[in-house]
Amino acid sequence: MELYQAYIQTPLGITAIKGNEHGLTSVSVGDDKNLVPTEVFPDSLATAAIQLQEYFAGKRTTFELQLNIRGTDFQKSVWQELLHIPYGKTISYLELARRLGDVKSIRAAAAANGQNPFWIVVPCHRVIGSDGSLTGYAGGLWRKKWLLEHESPYKQQALFA
Repeated sequence: MELYQAYIQTPLGITAIKGNEHGLTSVSVGDDKNLVPTEVFPDSLATAAIQLQEYFAGKRTTFELQLNIRGTDFQKSVWQELLHIPYGKTISYLELARRLGDVKSIRAAAAANGQNPFWIVVPCHRVIGSDGSLTGYAGGLWRKKWLLEHESPYKQQALFA
């Protein structure tokens, strides 16, 4: 089964989309300056590229994509729980562990959150520290901050015209 890859430019860097006819296998962002956006997308990745561009344009708050999820049963349960965090909302790592049924699993839940292979699509950026701090984001805390501000229902208005 052939694995396809495509790249799109986003405000946070070049995003790599990988997948096949069974769904996406990963969505990631990086700082590789040598990558260039794809001009013609494989059919299996075109919908993902469009939906990600809509998200960054502020026109999409949820994704409707087929995911080909690979991981341990625990990782899959964490990633599934992340899908229940609404756009514009956050939960703590402790709350994530609580939702999984065991507050003692907080470290394991945080580790699985950090190994999420579907950047933005499975919204791991919506998990924050119990004190409201932006902790633990594989893509860099500046990206997590940008994403949370992008999703915030409270947009800063210009004070002066």
